[in-house]
Amino acid sequence: MIGDRHTAALVGTNGSIDWLCVPRFDSPACFAALLGDEDNGHWQLCPVGDYEVSRAYVDHTTALQTTFTTETGVVMLLDVMPTGDHRIDVVRRLTGVKGTVRMRHEWVVRFDYGSAVPWIRRRHEDRDEPVITAVVGPDKLVLRGPRLPVAHGHRHVDEFDVGEAQVLTFSTTWLPSHLRTPGPHRSMVDETIHEDVSWVARLDLSGVPHADVVRRSLLTLHLMTHDDTGGIVAAPTTSLPEDFGGERNWDYRYCWLRDAALTIGSLIAAGATEEAHFWRDWLLRAVAGDPADLQIMYAVDGARRLPELTLDALPGYAGSRPVRIGNGAVEQRQTDVVGEVMLALEAARESTLGQSEDTWSLQRVLVDHLADTWQEPDNGLWEIRGPQRHFTHSRVMVWVAFDRAVKAVERHGVEGDVDRWRDLRDRVRDEVMDHGFDAERNTFTQHDATTEVDASLLMLPLVDFIAADDPKMLGTIAAVEEDLMRDGLLLRYRTETGVDGLAGDEHPFLACSFWLVSAYAKAGRLHDAHALFDRLCALTNDVGLLAEEYDGEHARMVGNFPQAFSHLTLVQAAFALRDAAAG
Repeated sequence: MIGDRHTAALVGTNGSIDWLCVPRFDSPACFAALLGDEDNGHWQLCPVGDYEVSRAYVDHTTALQTTFTTETGVVMLLDVMPTGDHRIDVVRRLTGVKGTVRMRHEWVVRFDYGSAVPWIRRRHEDRDEPVITAVVGPDKLVLRGPRLPVAHGHRHVDEFDVGEAQVLTFSTTWLPSHLRTPGPHRSMVDETIHEDVSWVARLDLSGVPHADVVRRSLLTLHLMTHDDTGGIVAAPTTSLPEDFGGERNWDYRYCWLRDAALTIGSLIAAGATEEAHFWRDWLLRAVAGDPADLQIMYAVDGARRLPELTLDALPGYAGSRPVRIGNGAVEQRQTDVVGEVMLALEAARESTLGQSEDTWSLQRVLVDHLADTWQEPDNGLWEIRGPQRHFTHSRVMVWVAFDRAVKAVERHGVEGDVDRWRDLRDRVRDEVMDHGFDAERNTFTQHDATTEVDASLLMLPLVDFIAADDPKMLGTIAAVEEDLMRDGLLLRYRTETGVDGLAGDEHPFLACSFWLVSAYAKAGRLHDAHALFDRLCALTNDVGLLAEEYDGEHARMVGNFPQAFSHLTLVQAAFALRDAAAG
């Protein structure tokens, strides 16, 4: 992934940009080959013929360097989306390293998720510079470079040689189609790299295991934080399948309150508080108004309407249909989100950000509304599309919401109905113990009408609902290990119970295994915690990124990519290990 904190592009090992939405993470894609084929749009620079490839980000930055080695030479491709200039540009710089390499350049633009063939024009702009423009409706892409590909039907293709020490720079720029084509991009590659280096330098990762992997995760979360609004997307992609060939394909290019709140907690733990400030302001704008209208997710700018549609023209990744845009879960009730928001704002309060009057007013309104509605069943954090239930995780996060509200009053002197909140906190705890615990097996359960377990139960000690070494929690960890472990990694729950109302199966969910690392660490099982964390960190791809799930049988990523939930729980697990080592 490369990005400019407005949107992001996915680059393959073959030098092809196969996914790019413009101008925002949640805008329609102009390169959509990821969910179809090359005719759905891509931009490729790679050697002609056979080659070997290696990739790495430049130092601790978001600039991607791909090195191609052929029989005749070596060439390096640097991909960057410059930041700070309020333009949407992708800059691709080719540098000859050794010998001469024959390169192929292909630029295929398809707006509106790979379906709209643009009007292409080759023209000369200022200084007699040739450019290619692609226009459909509201969108325009402009391609610049020292030599431009020529039209072959609806594709633009070129072949050329790159010699040693030769440097060729190409760029693609998005802008609204009614605007005049802008001037050449002022190279901000070096400035962007310097900005990343400066951001990383602020992080405190002392004593954290696998610090390089943790640092990459934090950079990934930073890259998925919208620079103008502060909204944090769950992933930059849609419909990468959880079940290859199946229907479990969802659009994650939006801002879930839960995922974003947990992301903020991870960033604050590492000393990155600026994002917390931006997100706090985004939250205030997004949820403004009646607390009864609170949604679990919003668009990047805080918009509320995210209707779920299918794109029948796209065949889907590995034939996995339907391809969806929008997300029907926006209509769901997920009671746990108030608890996660309270956790994030507590972390912000305890950090250098401190407390703001507006933020506490929002928290108080949300908690007061929760006090009137907490007994209703919900869809849970896994966005169950089956019947609503009284999920244990949701109940525990209700307890968290009341608990953190009480502590805010007790520790920081803010005003609120603390006696009522304290009473409700105790009632919720009693209900979880009475109806969310299976005494016969000595484990907490997924919900109050089952003996099944759920990996989200591992969160209980992480939010201080119960001690990790309490016999009830030790029994829960054992039950989760017994029922949900597959190839050494954890499933979210057993799909064969039918609880989620969907056909098909899924693969181990990486965040759940990171929760297990944290639970092990808090329970004193440090050897098991480090062993599992080592294995999980080894699952990252060649540049340190993780998807939502992992298929151990075929050693491949599964689900939307990269996934904020996987990376934020990786960071949480690393800090849990550090804290456990410190005693």
